[in-house]
Amino acid sequence: MQVHIEKVSSKDEEQAVIKAVEITDEIRGAIELLEGESKGFAVSRDGQTYIIKASAVYYIESVDKKTFVYTKQGCYDCKYRLYELEVMLGGYFMRCSKSMIINLRKIKNVKSQMSGRIDATLLNDEVVIISRGYVKEVKRRLGLS
Repeated sequence: MQVHIEKVSSKDEEQAVIKAVEITDEIRGAIELLEGESKGFAVSRDGQTYIIKASAVYYIESVDKKTFVYTKQGCYDCKYRLYELEVMLGGYFMRCSKSMIINLRKIKNVKSQMSGRIDATLLNDEVVIISRGYVKEVKRRLGLS
């Protein structure tokens, strides 16, 4: 891949153009990096509302029609549904079960189970289960297939 850099005179002129045959995970990662991982969304805890960046999220879970966002700082409530967050976050986020979205950048290691599922250990040492229906895509996205 060729990279061209052109110096401009003001911030208003700054831009990045990506020409690609297809949008791969690497291209998505470059886009997130260029955007400064600025994708943020509102969550709440103890009556206070916070804006958290996508890069801080380990995983998102839906339990009893409520959505919970897990970060290093703890668990937050979120008004969005899983399918909305899946579209909003894109990039390194993907569904790993019917009720969970995982941040692929937060996976430390994975271990296959006899049942066909995968146990994924996250950087915070929490283990989440990747359901059989999502194993093939997770392996592909992690470069394990």
